[in-house]
Amino acid sequence: MTETVIIAEMHKGKVSPTTNELVGAANLLGSNCTLIVPCTDSSVADEASNISGVTKVIAAKSSLFTNYDAAAWAQALDSVAPQGIVVTSASAQSKDLAARIAARRDISVVQDVISIDGNTLSTPIYSGKAIENVSINGDVVVSIRPNVFAGADNDGSCEVQVIDASGDLSTAVKELVERASTRLDVSEANIIISGGRGMGSPDNFSHLEVIADTLGAAVGASRAAVDTWAEIPHSMQVGQTGKTVNPNLYIAVGISGAIQHLAGMRSSKYIVAINKDADAPIFQYADYGIVSTWEEALPVLGNALSNMLS
Repeated sequence: MTETVIIAEMHKGKVSPTTNELVGAANLLGSNCTLIVPCTDSSVADEASNISGVTKVIAAKSSLFTNYDAAAWAQALDSVAPQGIVVTSASAQSKDLAARIAARRDISVVQDVISIDGNTLSTPIYSGKAIENVSINGDVVVSIRPNVFAGADNDGSCEVQVIDASGDLSTAVKELVERASTRLDVSEANIIISGGRGMGSPDNFSHLEVIADTLGAAVGASRAAVDTWAEIPHSMQVGQTGKTVNPNLYIAVGISGAIQHLAGMRSSKYIVAINKDADAPIFQYADYGIVSTWEEALPVLGNALSNMLS
């Protein structure tokens, strides 16, 4: 079988749990899985050495990994990664990275894979209206959609090799200022509650946060909400031009259900829609629908959830 090279998904300087899913998917593509951890402190790679199915961990250590810089990361990781099938997450950052590594190696890239059957990869196309099956032969870069593949457990043990990945870089991002947030990223969450322009004001997203805190969920938004209010960042956007999510539960509040939004969340296991318009397109895809204003529905939902989970 072919060797697979996995680029660990990082979050705030640590290895994200999504990496276990990447290993699970990579083991369907080949053997001898090498996991590369981009880091500034090689000790963060120690935990990754326990992931079952990984034969070697490479801690790619460099100060450039403090902040994401597309060109610098691609150059540095390409220099330390062995040849083989390269596997990344299908997060916005990692899809960018996947394309750049594929370009550097002059090989194909298959983005947002949701199924692997031997050498056949399946990926959604046309905003999720169809599934394209791609046969691969040889080295390729593959990005894997989060929350789709079963994650490998942490019962393994392998060596960790530390490599200086600084290389001969001409530029790199030195500082990145982000809005402070302790909430889950929508691309990795198992439960998401999203608001649309029907929320009326960005201040009203606090009501979604109450539900999210009760469920341990992430808070998302439609493109309409992101475009209308500067207070709602693009990082929360779910949809064709935002993030594609695959949670067990997706709650859409005040979202009409435009095709662009559906493209990013229609594969959710269960969809609950709350909208005052009974003819809103979102109800055609929802497993459960509530025709109501958010002002009426959310307090009742919040109380019911609190009673259930208390």
